[in-house]
Amino acid sequence: MQLLPEPVRRLAAWCAVVLLASGVVWIGIRLCVVFRTAVTPVLLALLGTALLRPLFQRLVRAGVNRSLASGLTCVAVVAVVGGAVYIVVLALIDSGDQILASLRTAARSLADHFGAAGTSLDDLASHARELLSRFGGTAASNVISGVSVVGESIAMAVLALLLVFFFLRDSHRAAEALRSLAPPGAAGTLEATARRAFRAVEGFMRGTTLIALIDATCITVGLLVLDVPGAVGLGALVFVGAYIPYLGAFLSGAVAVLVALADRGFVIALWTLGVVLAVQVLEGHVLQPVIQSRTVQMHPAVVMLTITAGASVAGIVGMLLAVPLTAAAFGVAHELRARYAPQAQASGEG
Repeated sequence: MQLLPEPVRRLAAWCAVVLLASGVVWIGIRLCVVFRTAVTPVLLALLGTALLRPLFQRLVRAGVNRSLASGLTCVAVVAVVGGAVYIVVLALIDSGDQILASLRTAARSLADHFGAAGTSLDDLASHARELLSRFGGTAASNVISGVSVVGESIAMAVLALLLVFFFLRDSHRAAEALRSLAPPGAAGTLEATARRAFRAVEGFMRGTTLIALIDATCITVGLLVLDVPGAVGLGALVFVGAYIPYLGAFLSGAVAVLVALADRGFVIALWTLGVVLAVQVLEGHVLQPVIQSRTVQMHPAVVMLTITAGASVAGIVGMLLAVPLTAAAFGVAHELRARYAPQAQASGEG
């Protein structure tokens, strides 16, 4: 005699599976957080390998030794990334004073407006010295912690670059390594799911890079036409920010509008905002559907939740890694469904 009806028992079984899977995922995330200095470079290296493998393969097909091809690819990455960072930092330094002056002017006008309306903001000025004294008490410790964070970031970046070199050079041995680690009878499935996940990440990185290049070019041209200072640096910032969907475009666009407001005034700032919004509309309605049509498609709500979860776990690095890792998970799920769904249907019909 069954104590519970069949639907209730099925629901209980699914709840147990979900709880078990959630526990495994939670433990995995906690382990990744604890060993983040080792896990983060590996994940960044995998993203870099997925993005740079076409260049590496072209060098190999041209007759270049695999080790030399990997080294040349890494040197190219250092040159491009270093140049982009240099241009962005130089542009922000050149226009930083103008941005701060514009913000001060806006704050002063707001204070005058509210003061005239009877809501004075003098309380902020009266408490400024107290706030500065409290901040000064912790300034030294913040500087020390900031230096340690910068040192850790540089170490992880160097490790990730070295891993990219080895991953590219030994990429032809990856399938054999997976098969040697797989349990008996599961080597084919493990290799197929790994290839599908890597193809999803590879497609995502290629599509994102192409979209970022188009966005940066369009916004740079618009800023040059509007005669906004540091247009090339701001375009480079747009290119880098495009790897963090939605939020990166918002932040880089906000910086461009602030620079335009500081140097060219309110009208040019509005035109700059129009250029940024037009490019974002072009990306959302044309570039994303066309360029990434062959990769794993994710709903914008899923992307936003993924970015939020990544930020809560690992900050900016988590935001950068969240979407491609989710794309890889979607690729694995699609591969498993394609493999086992027909078998389940056949067994059900039989």
